[in-house]
Amino acid sequence: MTQRLTPGTALLLTIPPLLWAGNAVVGRMAQGLIPPVTLNFLRWALAFAILLPLAGWVLRRSSGLWSHWRRFALLGLLGVGCYNALQYLALKTSTPLNVTLVASSIPLWMLATGALFFGARISRQQLLGAALSMAGVGVVLSRGEWAHLLELRLVTGDLYVLLATACWALYSWLLTRRDEPDAIRSDWAAFLMAQVVFGLCWSGAFAASEWALTDARIVWGWPTLATLLFVAIGPAVLAYRCWGLGVQRAGPAIAGFFSNLTPLFAALMSAAFLGEMPRTYHALAFALIVGGIVVSSRR
Repeated sequence: MTQRLTPGTALLLTIPPLLWAGNAVVGRMAQGLIPPVTLNFLRWALAFAILLPLAGWVLRRSSGLWSHWRRFALLGLLGVGCYNALQYLALKTSTPLNVTLVASSIPLWMLATGALFFGARISRQQLLGAALSMAGVGVVLSRGEWAHLLELRLVTGDLYVLLATACWALYSWLLTRRDEPDAIRSDWAAFLMAQVVFGLCWSGAFAASEWALTDARIVWGWPTLATLLFVAIGPAVLAYRCWGLGVQRAGPAIAGFFSNLTPLFAALMSAAFLGEMPRTYHALAFALIVGGIVVSSRR
């Protein structure tokens, strides 16, 4: 059954897109400073250090983590090991316009994953909401000129983003299953820590492959350190906390529509950094995206 949104849940689901928009901007700026897969690994290594004082007890043998290691290993692979590593990697070979456009298909991946693997029913309202939200994303990406969309060409990076969105959709649906001990489920830091423990193993293996197969190098300095601190505290710990709570309250299908706020926030941030004032099409896009969220969440 489609669930109704409350203001508190809507706020929880709005914070992650805002932080993820900043993550995309910072990830693009970090090109040349730190390899993309290594950036993802160091990001979660710092997040682990942040979470350790809050949920270090999860590492104990009696916590219940190790008896449910398969579930957390899968969540760690999808949400920690793959999702952002693929997005950072995509920014090396694809334009930000293409990456954002392909990533806007998350609501459709959410609906399809739920229908195929979790027995969820897709309503007409959800399909209409998906159409409205994606139309809003199209307005932002085309800057009000639809002819710009015809100039897009898919490259390897776009395929990375498609794989990333598929991983995120499956990850979000798996969050709704309550297969872990209540002590871990009821503590947000413990629940995230349980994923990061295994996610670090995955991302570490991927980063090691990056250094073995490419000429990877890190340019250390304040820009690199500031980048790592931001992506670890904001898009990692805080965003995952809000997203997890929001998905549990509203359901993955409705939560997926909020991800389409990311390109809108990214456009506004770009306008702010470039000194450009928001234009009419920004307001139109916001109305379409929010309209899609409202339509999809009505009973």
